Amino acid sequence: MKRRAHLLTSFALLLVTVLPVLNTGGASAAPPIAQSDRPKLDVPYVPTPRHIVDKMLELAAPTADDYLIDLGCGDGRIPITAAQRFGTRGLGVDIDPRRIVEARQNADEAGVTDKVEFRQEDLFQTDISQATILTLYLLPSVNIKLRPRILKELRPGARVVSHDWDMGDWRADQEVKLGNKKIFMWVVPASVEGRWQLSDSETGRSFALTLKQRYQDVEGEADIDGQQVPLQNARIQGDRISFELPGENGDVRRYEGRVAEQVIEGEGWQAKPLT
Repeated sequence: MKRRAHLLTSFALLLVTVLPVLNTGGASAAPPIAQSDRPKLDVPYVPTPRHIVDKMLELAAPTADDYLIDLGCGDGRIPITAAQRFGTRGLGVDIDPRRIVEARQNADEAGVTDKVEFRQEDLFQTDISQATILTLYLLPSVNIKLRPRILKELRPGARVVSHDWDMGDWRADQEVKLGNKKIFMWVVPASVEGRWQLSDSETGRSFALTLKQRYQDVEGEADIDGQQVPLQNARIQGDRISFELPGENGDVRRYEGRVAEQVIEGEGWQAKPLT
């Protein structure tokens, strides 16, 4: 009986020693994190399905010249896929350290650690100003909270792609439905609201232009010979603006130009801010 009791005690000690090793799932598994050390998540972790990732990237149209930032990156599948297929450089941020460990392992296995990096970070603190593509799978309230920063900090022409959730009254430039899933894509518009002095070298005319803007929608009027003439077919996409005005001979003059710092410039015309 004593020998049997001794054997049972030894076996129990062996289990106590071995089971924690077995439970790690192998050397590549993420280290356990104490419950008290786990950060409070603004968004629960739900991976974006692979076919949705593919469609999001199709809408964003990444190239090797782009820089993609994925806010709430989870296991890193969006930046990793973009790097594998298009050579796109990228950054993924997530506040959950377990996701960052997983994303880094996935990037290593995919052979793209030279193109993507992952950081444990609060997405509201992330510098997004260098992104030409921003990808999101967050919550409606989080999207709305990010919207002012997106419009202010991203350069005109940057693409924003969101899985499932829109941006409130900022209308998407494209919207795609796949089964019960939705994908939204916006092109960040240049800021043009205000008064401009337009000089047209083709017609010899010079006049004041007043523009009003709400996201990518723009309207306005030109002060031509003391008359307020409404703009027709006005549109902004990224850093490009276009509109039409009646010409002097009853024809239509179409203006197409690029918005740069302190100037809008097109072929045969330019506009500068009026102070």
